[in-house]
Amino acid sequence: MRRAQENNRTLVPAPVTMKIRSIHAFPIRSDLVGGPATTPARRPAWTEHAEVASPMAHFPRFKRQRASWRPRWPSVACLVTAEDGSWGLGMTRYGSPVIGIINEHLAPLLVGEDGTDTEHVWSLMQGMTSPYAGGLSCYAISAIDLALWDLKGKLLGQPVYALLGAPAREHIDCYATGNDTDWILELGFQATKVACPFGPADGMRGLDANQAFIEATRQLIGAERDLMVDCWMAFDVDYAVSFARRMQASRLRWMEDCLMPDDLDGVRLLRERLPAQGLAGGEHWYTPAPFASAAVARSLDVFQPDIGWASGLTGCLKIARIAQAAGIPVMLHAGMNTAYGQHFTLAVPNATMGEYFLGSAPGVPLEELRLTPGTAVPQDGTVTPSSAPGFGLGLTLDAVHALAVS
Repeated sequence: MRRAQENNRTLVPAPVTMKIRSIHAFPIRSDLVGGPATTPARRPAWTEHAEVASPMAHFPRFKRQRASWRPRWPSVACLVTAEDGSWGLGMTRYGSPVIGIINEHLAPLLVGEDGTDTEHVWSLMQGMTSPYAGGLSCYAISAIDLALWDLKGKLLGQPVYALLGAPAREHIDCYATGNDTDWILELGFQATKVACPFGPADGMRGLDANQAFIEATRQLIGAERDLMVDCWMAFDVDYAVSFARRMQASRLRWMEDCLMPDDLDGVRLLRERLPAQGLAGGEHWYTPAPFASAAVARSLDVFQPDIGWASGLTGCLKIARIAQAAGIPVMLHAGMNTAYGQHFTLAVPNATMGEYFLGSAPGVPLEELRLTPGTAVPQDGTVTPSSAPGFGLGLTLDAVHALAVS
């Protein structure tokens, strides 16, 4: 019997393991690491001039543009190198604070761990950052976790979506977010989300202007396409209710991120007061815990974590399982702009649609705006990620090093 058991064990392939030799985070030029576009634009992008509602709308000095008060830290790349020289790359945001968390705290402690055991390393990072857990720590965890999944896919010679099981779909249906609606339609997207221009600080005038803007967008896209609106944490409960009632004729599929992210009681109250209006959120939730709370309360109809912020692929998989048990779809924030989000969405059954944020100028082909050379871009409203090993980023190690800025 013992010999038979030993023989049986020899038939099972040994799992691939590879210890981490180094982890290094560094600033990179911009989110568009593929380089500047070369095709001339027809006109400036909507992001250069549009007024957008925000949590700072009550402060006139900072109202019009998000760029007037958001930090100008560079984006972050994280390179994980295994003991055999194999490597994986993850990316996130918020510059020097996140880089410090990775290089000064997490990296030295994770050297020597099995880089293919993503679940174990993720749990280690959650514990290590627990004294200061929050947004920035989760950005750091995300970068390392994505790099480890990229490494694991390369070591196994498989795209990351294959490591998650059989693909749940042949391609990903996308919606585009942006206020250049005519350009979005020209690109073939069958659904769109607009950024809401005004919030409570603008009073009745702003509410009237919002209604006119939403109604004009509905007329432009027609009755057959889905229309959503991003409220970007600018509303309070009463304003959100008034807004929803004014927009009924425009048939919004959902209103997104109406309230400040830590107002979980407000999210539940909003659901009670708007039982028939689709509500989405979670872009600024960084751990599975608030999603679990929202799933129990059924306070949101769509969960929208960001794979580069919400503790990486491992974190988003946990969120997706919570959502699936509650019958809630997961649509990653700007997930179709990155290979990371594309691989997740192709593989996860309840990731039913993907968001492509279109902040670039009309007339510039999407191929010139890809995050990395291997990142797929939507064609006629659908996208299929690369089947290359890992996330298929299409970068050599020299190209990765060339991204760094001082």
